[in-house]
Amino acid sequence: MVSSRLTPYYFLAPAILATAAIVLYPVASTLWMSFHDFVLYRPFDVPFTGLRNYERLLADEAFWISLWNSFVWVGLAVGLQFALGMTAALILNESFAFRSLARALVVVPWALPSVIIGLMFTWVYDYNLGLLNDILLRFGFIKSPVAWLADPDIALYAVIVALVWQGFPFFAVIILAGLQAIPGDLHEAAEIDGATRLQRFRHVVWPGLKGVILTALLLRTIWVANSLDVILVMTGGGPGYATHTLPLYAFLRAYSGMEFGYGSALAVVLTLFLISVAAFYVRRTMREAFR
Repeated sequence: MVSSRLTPYYFLAPAILATAAIVLYPVASTLWMSFHDFVLYRPFDVPFTGLRNYERLLADEAFWISLWNSFVWVGLAVGLQFALGMTAALILNESFAFRSLARALVVVPWALPSVIIGLMFTWVYDYNLGLLNDILLRFGFIKSPVAWLADPDIALYAVIVALVWQGFPFFAVIILAGLQAIPGDLHEAAEIDGATRLQRFRHVVWPGLKGVILTALLLRTIWVANSLDVILVMTGGGPGYATHTLPLYAFLRAYSGMEFGYGSALAVVLTLFLISVAAFYVRRTMREAFR
């Protein structure tokens, strides 16, 4: 007869096995490939190279450009998404006509596939027929069309705008839910005490949203740091390495260059960076919880 102490583990066994097959095995396989010279066109000749792939990336100029672009990509995209999402949530939390319709429409960018968003913004930025150049020319802000996606100085920022438009509804929905969870009595008490709107936001709304905001920022940081689909559709990483980020560079080295060993090393570095961000978040939240 099976011991009652082991019964919970038997129920958990299918989930653990599924997690091991879907998550742990690919992670272990990626780590193993990062220490080998695994090139796809010679799959049976995979010599062990130790840390050679990691030494190679330290001397790889494209890696450092991609790493810097990743910091810019995550910092600007997540920061602007949060700012727009917070603004949208505060507006949608107020009472006005057609509020339900506005709440439904704000989710549309989040619901669209990344490929559609990439193609749509590629048309907006088009040099000859793009909507943005047409509007700016009509109002006299520019004298000639701008090659938004072909200029290495502005291409990354142009793609970030597309990602911000796609991602701000995530923050809007999450923060709106947090706003509605704050008891109305707190707002009424603060208003009776003569608190201004800014003071109510600082002393009532912000403390009530802090946990929600930190969780949303962590999740979105991880998603944006791993994302490459919008860049791949709009620029393919170009011009040159101007819009290369770390996950895109790892993808291109593995699947275009067929260097799975080197691509895996790049992916491991990205994973370590994201783990450090998550560890910082957990440490901060634990410190807040036990104050």
